[in-house]
Amino acid sequence: MDLFWTQGYEATGVADLVEHLGVARASLYATFGSKAELYRLALNRYCDQVAGPVIDALDEPGPVLPRIRGMLEHLAAVAETDADRRGCLVVNAAMERVPADGPDTARIVGHLDKDVDVLSRALQRARDQGEIGADADPVALARFLVTTILGMRVVGKATARSDMLDDVVAVALGALR
Repeated sequence: MDLFWTQGYEATGVADLVEHLGVARASLYATFGSKAELYRLALNRYCDQVAGPVIDALDEPGPVLPRIRGMLEHLAAVAETDADRRGCLVVNAAMERVPADGPDTARIVGHLDKDVDVLSRALQRARDQGEIGADADPVALARFLVTTILGMRVVGKATARSDMLDDVVAVALGALR
């Protein structure tokens, strides 16, 4: 996962994978079948273990807006502290693999749909708890936040400027209110 995340799919050769994993080429193919399948497994792992827990925390009971603020601030901080400027593997995969690879496209779309679902539920709770206006549309706001997060991840990879990302966080939170 780390090698694909750092170098991307196209720039990572089978020789890189063999060296990085410390396995023989034949073992790599026997275990994973192909570079593409290993990439899919790495992308799944990222979605489940890195990106997923960040958004899944919004499903917990209690006030929602502080959790959304914390999530957005965390993403801004990660961009600034990522010395390798890897960004987000989901965003990187979307830019590199969509629409050329159907299974990767499906995984990315599925991940984004899940993010919208989790955020929609959280924003519905926020509306029910009076944290956002009664006329707020949780689905539209969730889609806005997912798009904002993706943009933050791109900008964070490109510039890692906390002032820019801090402004995005402030505006996004303002839009929720």
